[in-house]
Amino acid sequence: MQKTDPNRRSFLRAAAAAAAAPLAARAQRDWTNATPTRYPDPDIVSLDKRFDKYKLGNTPIQRLHVGTLWAEGPAWNAVGRYLVYSDIPNNVQLRRLEEDGHVSIFRHPSGNSNGNTFDWRGRQLSCEHGNRRLVRYEHNGSVTVLADEWKGKRLNAPNDVVVDPDGNIWFTDPGYGSLMNYEGNKGPLEIKEAVYRLDGQSGKMELVTDELYKPNGLCFSPDYKKLYIADTGASHYPQAEREIKVWNVAGGRRLTGGKRFVSMKMEGFDQAGNADGIRCDIDGNVWSSAGWVGDGYDGVHVFSPDGARIGLIKLPEICSNVCFGGAKRNRLFMTASQSLYAVYVETQGAHIA
Repeated sequence: MQKTDPNRRSFLRAAAAAAAAPLAARAQRDWTNATPTRYPDPDIVSLDKRFDKYKLGNTPIQRLHVGTLWAEGPAWNAVGRYLVYSDIPNNVQLRRLEEDGHVSIFRHPSGNSNGNTFDWRGRQLSCEHGNRRLVRYEHNGSVTVLADEWKGKRLNAPNDVVVDPDGNIWFTDPGYGSLMNYEGNKGPLEIKEAVYRLDGQSGKMELVTDELYKPNGLCFSPDYKKLYIADTGASHYPQAEREIKVWNVAGGRRLTGGKRFVSMKMEGFDQAGNADGIRCDIDGNVWSSAGWVGDGYDGVHVFSPDGARIGLIKLPEICSNVCFGGAKRNRLFMTASQSLYAVYVETQGAHIA
């Protein structure tokens, strides 16, 4: 039996203790930004030395906006220099302008939109919970419905969407927006939860996998040869694992060799939380939102390409989604329930949105 290095055991215990800081300590931080945070920010935590190079010692986690009920779907528009994100229950999309931090309603109603992204022509794509469809906003202001059914039956409620360099659109359909009126319009799920691909030229729709219980956030590896998908099926299926899975992308259109990438179970906590929105950086690390466990766990978990949890960004709320943005794509935006947060990191997002 292989013995564990005692120094390694001590390190893991210390990391778990730091991650599981007591609630009393959390309450001391002023998230209004009125009271400065002493550097280095104590809520940016290295669990592995590989994360150290991504931490900036002289930058804080900032709470940029408050007032949403359940914020999701951040996407960065580099031309417009703004962040768009959804507040699903309030049926709006919000826009934060980079130049002055102004946040305003961008679209209302929004079809209770969830995930957003931009294609290679700068057009916004949105997953509409309430209308059970995926749409594209055209340059002239019109709306094109890209997908709203599969084999003659309505989609459940599209959730998250990404685009590959060939213009193909990949999206998940777990159905959360149809399970309650709070995030959409309550109605039966007519098809199995699945992941789909729309051909960028013909618009033809294909089911690429239905192996997950409830496929949620998804992202490509930097070279687009792998696709990561978070499974949040444990919310409704007791047998479902709380995990992120990964597939090989074959020929730019098929998924093969699906397997577990990481479990969301974390040392020092009795239960596993959910991954939701995920994004890759240029080094292939996966930055995953995390939540539903509590203080010291909720926020963002960072996984190396080999699946090791190497870092944490601890937030005082459940984090639903993330994206890289800013002029250098080195600012991580985090939608977290009632707020929008951001932190600069010493890496860059692998993709345009």
